[in-house]
Amino acid sequence: MPERSPLKILHILSQLPAATGSGVYLQALLNHAELHGYHNYLLAGVPGDYESRVQLKKLASHDYCVVQFEQDLPFPIVGMSDVMPYPSTRFSELTASDVQLYQDCFSACLEDAVKRWQPDLIHSHHLWLLTSLARQRCPQIPMLVSCHGSDLRQFVNCRHLQQEVLQGCRKVDAVCALSGPQKEDIHQLYGIDAGKIHIVGAGYDRKKFSPSTAGKSGRLQIIYAGKLSRAKGVPWLLKALLPLEEDFIFHLVGDSDGHEKQDILQLAEQLGQKVMIHGNLEQQELAVLMRQSDLFVLPSFFEGLPLVLLEALASGCRLVTTALPGVVELFGNLNSPWIELVNLPKMAGIDSPAQEGEEVFISALRRALQAQIRSLKKERNQSFPTEIQSLLEEYSWGGIFSKIETLYNQLLLK
Repeated sequence: MPERSPLKILHILSQLPAATGSGVYLQALLNHAELHGYHNYLLAGVPGDYESRVQLKKLASHDYCVVQFEQDLPFPIVGMSDVMPYPSTRFSELTASDVQLYQDCFSACLEDAVKRWQPDLIHSHHLWLLTSLARQRCPQIPMLVSCHGSDLRQFVNCRHLQQEVLQGCRKVDAVCALSGPQKEDIHQLYGIDAGKIHIVGAGYDRKKFSPSTAGKSGRLQIIYAGKLSRAKGVPWLLKALLPLEEDFIFHLVGDSDGHEKQDILQLAEQLGQKVMIHGNLEQQELAVLMRQSDLFVLPSFFEGLPLVLLEALASGCRLVTTALPGVVELFGNLNSPWIELVNLPKMAGIDSPAQEGEEVFISALRRALQAQIRSLKKERNQSFPTEIQSLLEEYSWGGIFSKIETLYNQLLLK
């Protein structure tokens, strides 16, 4: 019998396939799909000055097509978060004619991709405009969508775009959710049948993120990695760190564009010799820094399931993180001294705290930091507790891709 041709998957992401959680997720997905014999093809949005031929050829994709913002479109890349680690435009700032240009440009790129590659399946990222467009343009191709959380935030904040988003997103064949609470949010916001929404989670790269074999010594190392934005809680974290008398080094990793970045950097400078500002780091560089660090802090006000928490934990860091729904589902039953959950303050919006709750939140963050610092002084080089090891094994990318591949097979058999 003739050998069966490899199944072809068209992966779709409206922004840069790097630098953010969804970009890291996509890269891992491409790698594991290739390992399992699939042929990957990629449609993505990139900045106008992006060296696409060099950078995209590094990905596990047979071919790619891109929409280049500031060239194909007359504005910077439109980010799924309002603050991105590179120059960007907000969806809330787009005029009706901008949205039409955006859709027309991606529609032409999508039409070309489908005609050239004739994919067996489309795997799109974010329940948002491009996914809706792809479903409407390609109703005959089975379609799976990964929700990353930022799409839900845009859906709530950009009410004027909701009907356009719903028109196609309600017709997708299956959705990958990061957690149980996110599954419920998708069902309530989009009206997608709960039976189509599958809790898949997210994983980390075990080859990159692992604990140091050498013991840690010297000053305590505390790290934050993510966008430099208010939505990530960075200003409040810095205010919590400033009065601490303990001797430590705080590594501030990440970038953004605009005034929020400048405000954060000015605040960070007040830490003096206690802070090191790194900017964006490649995954391998971040892994090295995490192995050297003792404590990872994520004070974010809105997330799906932050991959960076798993990466930090796998690297041997203890955690201080806000008690977001997906985080509580992941860590809430562990009762581990390695993880300190901090309650969210009263919120004014989906990712912004009410002013009257800010000081309480800063104090709670500071207490959690102090508790972990005290524990680290007693048992700095403690090996992984059993419950942490079990959790990490469950969230490797191999396990996550196995769940996704099951959905691929189900869709292809329909």
